[in-house]
Amino acid sequence: MRKITLLDIAKYANVSRTTASMVLNNKDISVSEETRNRILEAAKEFNYIPNSFARGLSTKKSYTIGFVIPDIENPFFAEMAKAIEIEAEKEGYSIILCNTFNSGKREEEYIRLLISKLVDGVILVASSKQNNSINMLKANEVPFVIVDRHIDDIEEDINGVFCDNEQGIKIGLDYLIKKECKNIAFIGSNKNEIISNSRLGYFCKIASKYNIFNQELIEEDEISLEGGIKATERLIDRNQKIDAIFYSSDVMAIGGIKFLIRKGFNIPKDINILGYDNIGICSFIEPELTSVAQPIYNMGKEAFVLLMDIAKNNNNTKKVINLKPYLVERKTVK
Repeated sequence: MRKITLLDIAKYANVSRTTASMVLNNKDISVSEETRNRILEAAKEFNYIPNSFARGLSTKKSYTIGFVIPDIENPFFAEMAKAIEIEAEKEGYSIILCNTFNSGKREEEYIRLLISKLVDGVILVASSKQNNSINMLKANEVPFVIVDRHIDDIEEDINGVFCDNEQGIKIGLDYLIKKECKNIAFIGSNKNEIISNSRLGYFCKIASKYNIFNQELIEEDEISLEGGIKATERLIDRNQKIDAIFYSSDVMAIGGIKFLIRKGFNIPKDINILGYDNIGICSFIEPELTSVAQPIYNMGKEAFVLLMDIAKNNNNTKKVINLKPYLVERKTVK
């Protein structure tokens, strides 16, 4: 059986090849609904899939973008990927998802791959403070947007979508202090070499300003369930008085809750827990996790809209969008 071509579909639907192509590629064309349906039904009956490479030759676009993330297991990035995919689909774009495992080397390899695939743009969550990936994208004139994680030294020369971490940490600390918590521990990422304006850095700064900073109540580990468990265990083993633990990510907080419950702690009666990000699972664990929320969907949406503005309009004006965090109260703070 030979391969079905666009010409076959056009003949079967009794239209020109150009008309069939424009309908199948969702282009604006003045045809009757009957004709449009006839073309679509023909394509469906013969399992015809338009050739995106051929389409790209005529439009000089691949209708594909890359989304490079550091950890697919973290629901925060999975939720953002979902948001970008939903918005991209509305514009007829597909996504190539690249997981770097927080490796700068893998990030560079994926950037090379995406450039070779002639993607129309890249949305990048940085895994390294090195600028190699950025330099490659610039050298090959590939539009890109940085999202979530700042990259030091090049902030004025990039397009980005971020959430205000300093404001988020302040919101969390103000909330815990209002709840009469004085001895507040913080568990953050041990990969803060990526950015200087980390959540841990902001916690130390604001807690010192409030005269409640205690170095003995600071722990760091990888942003994962396991990292949250291990960091919480080390913190508790110090036998310090702790009213609340503020985690720099919900994933770490969920790991910490698991450890604490196994050790016989009642949350929030014995200890208050505050997370950061407000990933979807916060509402489904027990007790439900109170969290400083990032507008995850809007971050993904704004990143895609900004990328399209750059790619479609050759907009060279650098734009940084800073979204605002907010608190979502649930059951882990009394």
